[in-house]
Amino acid sequence: MSNAATFDTRTDSAIPVESPLAYSYLRSGVPAAGPQSRVILRERALLGHLVLRGGAIVLDEAVREVLGLGLPGQPQGLVQDASGERSIQWLSPDEWLVIVPGGEEFELETRLRERLADAHYAISDVSGGQTLLELSGEAARELLMKSAIYDVHPSHFPVGKGVTTVFAKATAIIRRPSEERWELVIRRSFADYLYRWLLDAGAEYGIGVVR
Repeated sequence: MSNAATFDTRTDSAIPVESPLAYSYLRSGVPAAGPQSRVILRERALLGHLVLRGGAIVLDEAVREVLGLGLPGQPQGLVQDASGERSIQWLSPDEWLVIVPGGEEFELETRLRERLADAHYAISDVSGGQTLLELSGEAARELLMKSAIYDVHPSHFPVGKGVTTVFAKATAIIRRPSEERWELVIRRSFADYLYRWLLDAGAEYGIGVVR
């Protein structure tokens, strides 16, 4: 078992928490989604985000046993469970991002540390510093093309891929978990700026926001 000091970063359930976009909804509004909306934006707030670092073999064995998912088999790969609620993404040669439903991250970290014991690894809970935005609709890819420098054409960006790139002069992780849906994993400090950017860039597509 690791001797690292760990603690659950989530507040007591009696204490109200706000999503990174709570202020943005008040400041910039929440355009209603309707039949004319060719892009739908939804925040999946307060999920559990863990960054894993270490050797691929030892980490793969651990996450398979604890989470039921193996590490992606190739660079920039993204794998998820049958429900789509839990995912692992390759970020760099020895770094992976694990996203799970909110509230699961501390138990997951604890079980991984127990399983990994004295192996050489690092686990960082970054849940409070990130949020995830979903983009769907027939014009979602067009909106990404206006905003990111990375080529998101289907021939270059198939389902099951994720990259860290420049997005609207900020940084974001773009992921494609399914044919119909794209995801942006963004820093909390960029959330308001990127929300306003997406509303402006998506105006021509009648962008709607679902809370």
